[in-house]
Amino acid sequence: MTDKRDLVILGGGLVGMTLALAAAKQGITAHVVDKALPEELTADGVDGRASAISTASWNLFCNIGLKDRLEPLGCLIEGIAVTDAMRPGRIDFKPEPHEGTLGRMYANRDIRLALFEAARAEPGIAWHSGVEPAARQRGPHGVAVTLNDGRVLEGNLLIGAEGRQSPTRLESGLKSAKWDYSHRAMVTAITHERPHDGVAWEIFFPAGPLALLPLLDLPDGRHRSAVVWTVGEQQAAGVIALSDAAFLNEIARRMDGIFGAIGLIAPRMAYPLNFHHAGRIVADRLALVGDAAHGMHPIAGQGLNLGLRDVGTLVQVLADGMRLGLEPGDAQLLARYERWRSLDSVTAMAATDALVRLFGIPGRLPSAVRRLGMGVVQRTGWLKKFFMDEARGMSGELPELLRA
Repeated sequence: MTDKRDLVILGGGLVGMTLALAAAKQGITAHVVDKALPEELTADGVDGRASAISTASWNLFCNIGLKDRLEPLGCLIEGIAVTDAMRPGRIDFKPEPHEGTLGRMYANRDIRLALFEAARAEPGIAWHSGVEPAARQRGPHGVAVTLNDGRVLEGNLLIGAEGRQSPTRLESGLKSAKWDYSHRAMVTAITHERPHDGVAWEIFFPAGPLALLPLLDLPDGRHRSAVVWTVGEQQAAGVIALSDAAFLNEIARRMDGIFGAIGLIAPRMAYPLNFHHAGRIVADRLALVGDAAHGMHPIAGQGLNLGLRDVGTLVQVLADGMRLGLEPGDAQLLARYERWRSLDSVTAMAATDALVRLFGIPGRLPSAVRRLGMGVVQRTGWLKKFFMDEARGMSGELPELLRA
């Protein structure tokens, strides 16, 4: 018997698996296909990245049953300090007590483990790992994906969730605006002598910004933070070639002693930084989510949160439509999803790109101009509130899954 499901999700990463789990909670069934095996993705040292989870994204995780698994593992972001090379005049973004925090920091590995554990317990999710699509078909009555092991998965709606180089998006002909920032992000994690007090730091330098993102203390009590150091493409090879000791020395020099002595506790990874935004995120029986639809610079830490807002919106649109008797691949539902996501995604992408061009591109702005702009933000209450609302993901019309 054919196991036809509502969704065929190509890509079982953070966004794809969250979508499958959120859909299952609404009675929407899914096949999930990922070329990697779960044990490969969650092995120690495979992925040293960490993600800022906004308030809206945290609400989504709670609403799909992940609160108990994830709450003990996240570090609350109590504030954000923005500074030009550690000179006087920094901006401090700190919410009022009644506003809560600016989000939570999680190691990506911890989120994956929680998602995979929850997905295994969901009968609505059929998980196919270690395989790749060999062919995709979309027709008037459904979709079919032939895997490279010969199996055929059938569904009603195809979801592209494979990331920035999404083969599904490319094959569909959906066009993207894209450009390269000619930067690389050097990503790792460090221990440090002094506590971070839940404060995330964004330190701007002429050669590129350094972000220090608070993580929970290790079981032995050592304080730790995630590091994202952005360097120009021409300098990247030299930075990658540094010994661990030399790399740490460069990070310490830029930190100016704010956390005391530091040590390296995660593998060093390097990622090229670019921008892409699909003008259309739906086609016949197809929807794109996450980085398959839009990929941004990590300067504002909103890439994953944008994808999770896709998830919350798409699941609500599908659930509402199916309660009215419409099938998941109905063109009206896909059009509603695209309209709902268009303004939010364009605004977030444009704001992030503007930040990169103003502050994140080496040599673009003199330090004096950066400090002047920071001073304006510091003195303008509504601007600071706007940035904090964006960091929390609480602006715009939110679907129910993203609300507390």
